[in-house]
Amino acid sequence: MLNLLILLIVVAVVAGGLGFTGVAAGAATAANIVFGLMLIGIVLVLILMAMGIALLV
Repeated sequence: MLNLLILLIVVAVVAGGLGFTGVAAGAATAANIVFGLMLIGIVLVLILMAMGIALLV
């Protein structure tokens, strides 16, 4: 998921630099969504770890 986030950020920066503002805005929006999902996943894993629940056995 981190690879996808980095790819979307690079696409947004390059497209913005070349003047493709629509593509840049779309990639930036997708990057925001992926970042939010990744952040929620990390918080959930940290909460489960604090409760002592193992996800991988």
